[in-house]
Amino acid sequence: MFKVRALNQAAIKEILDMKTVIEKVEEAFVMKEKFQGELFPVVFHEFESGVADMDIESGHIKGADLFGLKLVSCFSENKEKDLPQLIGTVMVFDGNTGVPKGILNGQYIANMGTGAAAAIGAKYLARKSSKTLLMVGTGNQALYQIAATLMVMPNIEKVYLYNPRANERANTFKDEISKRLTEEFLKPYIKNSKLFDEYKEKFDVYFEVVESIEEATKKADIIITAAPSKEAIIKKEWVRPGTHFTCIGADMSGKQEIDESILVDSILFTDDIKQSMTSGEAEKAIKNQLIYKEDYKGEIGAVILDFAKGREQENDITVFDSTGIALQDLIIANYALEMAKEKNIGDLFNL
Repeated sequence: MFKVRALNQAAIKEILDMKTVIEKVEEAFVMKEKFQGELFPVVFHEFESGVADMDIESGHIKGADLFGLKLVSCFSENKEKDLPQLIGTVMVFDGNTGVPKGILNGQYIANMGTGAAAAIGAKYLARKSSKTLLMVGTGNQALYQIAATLMVMPNIEKVYLYNPRANERANTFKDEISKRLTEEFLKPYIKNSKLFDEYKEKFDVYFEVVESIEEATKKADIIITAAPSKEAIIKKEWVRPGTHFTCIGADMSGKQEIDESILVDSILFTDDIKQSMTSGEAEKAIKNQLIYKEDYKGEIGAVILDFAKGREQENDITVFDSTGIALQDLIIANYALEMAKEKNIGDLFNL
């Protein structure tokens, strides 16, 4: 019989803050680069085509003595049953004994971790002097992408918002984002006045909804794409020298957000080369033989460790293809379990 801790979303929100999550995701990238973290093959299954599916991403972090999985299911008809369409669950196990440590709601962990990954891409590859950020897509992920990026890029003054499907959603998002940044990301630092004031100042930027993606691209220093697109939204001829891209939305085969020819002349990094080639932003460029495996400069952990040089010149176009790896979810989940034990949060049950 084992004592296993269960954490729901409310408990996880009480524990996690974005600064810590960014640090933990960096740790995951570093451990992968040091061969202290490995990914297992992704399992995907469709119960009913276009209606219900699930995928399992899993891995082992030797450096943190844990392994586990994230299971995400999508049941489109759940709306009619007053249930969320997307459900994520994370399970963490002790790497030395195989004993289960905890089961956690995966939604907030995934949102925070994906936002942190995008910020890390910008932190290590974008120009430090970057002042303008373009957020392509104003869905669920956009808030986390913007919050994390503003926290690590101190010179951002303006954020352009573009929704390729419906610009009225971008306007709604704009009306709410300043309040949400304050309420959802500053709260953990109330007792730390130095951090509270620092991040409050970073969040005090100008937000503008744009109708022309071409004009916005021409003005942006950093571009984050998080839209469920299957064709390029941004064309190569719009991109100015020195731009950094973090590509989030291409998380399965067939998705694409930027012109594949952008990758030809860019400095390209990813979180996992295999995933990037088969189900990331680079998939189409690889299939069309515009780029090859050898064209990757490496994985982002190499830049963090200074094993590889990221941006070489101010005019370089850099790309971080963030495919989303299980290691980032697992290391965040393990941290949440440790903090929950310390604070006596969550439910313990016998297994």
